[in-house]
Amino acid sequence: MNKPSGPSSSDKLTGVDEIIQQRREKKNQLIQQGKKVYGRRYERSHSLAEIHTEFGPKIPQGEEAKLASPDTTQVQLTQVHLAGRLMTRRDMGKICFAHIQDQSGKLQLKITKQELGDATYKEFQKEVDLGDIIGVSGTMCRTQTGELSLQLKNFEILSKSLRPWPEKYHGVTDVETRIRQRELDLSTNADSRARLMARSTVIRSLRKSLDQLGFMEVETPLMQPVPGGAAAKPFITHHEALDVDLYLRIAPELYLKRLLVGGFEKVYELGRAFRNEGIDTRHNPEFTILEAYQAYGNVDDMMILAETLIQGTAKELGIVETTYRGEKCNLQKPFARASLIQLFKQYLDLDILALCRDGGWKKAAQDKGLRVPGDATDRKCFDLLFDERILPHLNEPTFVLDYPSAFSPLAKTKPDEPLLTDRFELFLAKEEVANAYTEQNDPDEQSRKFSEELARRQSGDEEAMPVDQDFIQALEYGMPPAGGLGIGIDRLTMILTGTDSIREVILFPLLKPQG
Repeated sequence: MNKPSGPSSSDKLTGVDEIIQQRREKKNQLIQQGKKVYGRRYERSHSLAEIHTEFGPKIPQGEEAKLASPDTTQVQLTQVHLAGRLMTRRDMGKICFAHIQDQSGKLQLKITKQELGDATYKEFQKEVDLGDIIGVSGTMCRTQTGELSLQLKNFEILSKSLRPWPEKYHGVTDVETRIRQRELDLSTNADSRARLMARSTVIRSLRKSLDQLGFMEVETPLMQPVPGGAAAKPFITHHEALDVDLYLRIAPELYLKRLLVGGFEKVYELGRAFRNEGIDTRHNPEFTILEAYQAYGNVDDMMILAETLIQGTAKELGIVETTYRGEKCNLQKPFARASLIQLFKQYLDLDILALCRDGGWKKAAQDKGLRVPGDATDRKCFDLLFDERILPHLNEPTFVLDYPSAFSPLAKTKPDEPLLTDRFELFLAKEEVANAYTEQNDPDEQSRKFSEELARRQSGDEEAMPVDQDFIQALEYGMPPAGGLGIGIDRLTMILTGTDSIREVILFPLLKPQG
């Protein structure tokens, strides 16, 4: 990195502080000279990717240049106006090479004293630092090494960088720094940019597919008087004007189903949900969820929808197979289907119907050698049995069906077996990414289920659902038969990009404050 010029400070500063001080002095000096260091609008003729696409094939290199037609000369005389952040520079006396970068890519600048004149060349050397955002204009050429480059004619500083940027070749390598200072991570790490751009593609693809299938996107409250729709502990806030406690939503489900009562037949919401839980490589308290509801549908329709959405998104990303946490996952083959009745028998030698009927979940988990906390609920014991003894065997994308009714308070029971529900969870690369069921639309049965949840809550289960009387009242007006689907966007993006940590696919994940 070039040492910035400018008046030296009388303070004894070292490292980063010294560079910041020098750059501030340089900034002030430029302002005193009447120069702008924080621009307004700058009109670009091309993005950097567009430059490569348009000029790359037209400007020959090596022996090809000798055979170039007169049209090539005209192309090279075309004036272009570009902008980007200065990422590298090499001063070599009367010539300087640098790279600027925008969202689409990077481009080399060729800066020569002969082309700019002595005064302007010195200005570039003295005034422009790594990290500055600059506007540049000139003509396109190739260097002796064959690299497509801009022959600089003019430049202006659009935003002065006061802090030194990371080392030019390796970028930000410390994981926590990359997450805390995502702006540096995105500017210097191509892999991070690619992951988070892939996330944007995932969301755009899901929306496009749902729109094409006739679903309408809606928005429901983030602050709710009753935190329903999932088994989770909510965040609590307080509204001063109304003097009431409100909860950040743990799921949009109940409001979306009220829209089915209102006559909308296909609705979806793609937005934030919040759960007051621990932070690890698979969980962030603030996350993104897609929920879709289809009147006159059921769990079978939701399997078709989930497979359509996920395979369509993979195709949009150009993915047939991905590797996630060492697990290969083919996303274009039809997803497998497996009932918990068969899975419990095959891998645990347990009768899930007997457990649903007679209880004994904790003893069953202990008998299988699992470490069970003393206060573990039946639902937690079920999760332990499944996660530790069944999930490791799901070697391909699988819809797991027939969940216990006791753990599925918003789902309809199976017509031929009331102990189980018409529900599935979808696992890709042994990671849960979707949950769906045939929705319960009987208000009395839903009320009974809420009462059971309330009893669990009063017994100490903080994740049990509270009673939502407004939702019950809505069901009493009549909700059509329906299927509902939820997909975790962060988890899906992790799998599609082969990323082990959820923090790598969220722009600004929650971190413990420093200091």
